[in-house]
Amino acid sequence: MTTTETFELLEPYPIAEETFVIPWALEAPPMGHFPMNSMVIRGSEPVLVDTGAPAVRARWLDAVWSIVDPLDVRWVFLTHDDRDHAGNLLPILAACPNATLLTTWFSLGRMAEEWETPLERCRFVNDGDTIDVGDRTLVAMRPPLFDNPTTRALFDPATSVLWAVDTFATNLPAPVGEIGELGDGDFRDGQLFGGRLVAPWTAWLDSERFGAVVDRFSSLGAEVIAGCHTPVLRGPRVAEAFDLLRRLPDIEPWQEFTQTDLDAWMAAAEQAATPGQS
Repeated sequence: MTTTETFELLEPYPIAEETFVIPWALEAPPMGHFPMNSMVIRGSEPVLVDTGAPAVRARWLDAVWSIVDPLDVRWVFLTHDDRDHAGNLLPILAACPNATLLTTWFSLGRMAEEWETPLERCRFVNDGDTIDVGDRTLVAMRPPLFDNPTTRALFDPATSVLWAVDTFATNLPAPVGEIGELGDGDFRDGQLFGGRLVAPWTAWLDSERFGAVVDRFSSLGAEVIAGCHTPVLRGPRVAEAFDLLRRLPDIEPWQEFTQTDLDAWMAAAEQAATPGQS
């Protein structure tokens, strides 16, 4: 388990056997920080899970190559085509000539607005599909929360690690590697805030039907949950996070910041930048 003392952004750390998170975080005032993570499964056929954000491309690539040789990478699992997940896809495909891209038809179409993905290197993976990666068989599943219709989560039964993508997103007072480092209040408030931020449509859902979707996801039996926008969950926090997830349809939508808020922030910043003003 990583700790605040040893945790550093863009420094890979192990979360299970042969499984590493590459952490990054984006400052998001006034809400603190949001994780922007990706993952590597370094098994007999190494798998990159998402490709990081282009804002930190050079350092992110260095972090990946510190734990796996690009020529050894056999699979790139793209959970969806948002920039914080697909931002370094083309450099990865160029550096990893032996890798197959695990994606969806819709993702390819959406990415075609910016680049053409080589079809001969793709394999479509939909909800419920499995992927044999040599020493383990991975399971793809649509998660309960998402902000992009192409989203697929990934479960590794060999380690009981679940990559939950944007489900369990949370803001943080400061970046941490493990969610157990948060107090109970920060954990609860972050889960309820992040869920409504990522998926404001939960307010339109029938609680019972949504609960069945959450139950299907939790039935995977994950003991460790990682994701793009959350520190790692394990132990009692896993069950607690699923319980909070089930509550979302019954909670009022988050009220977005308005132009009044922006004007106040800009005025405060201008005052702080002007010498001699109290």
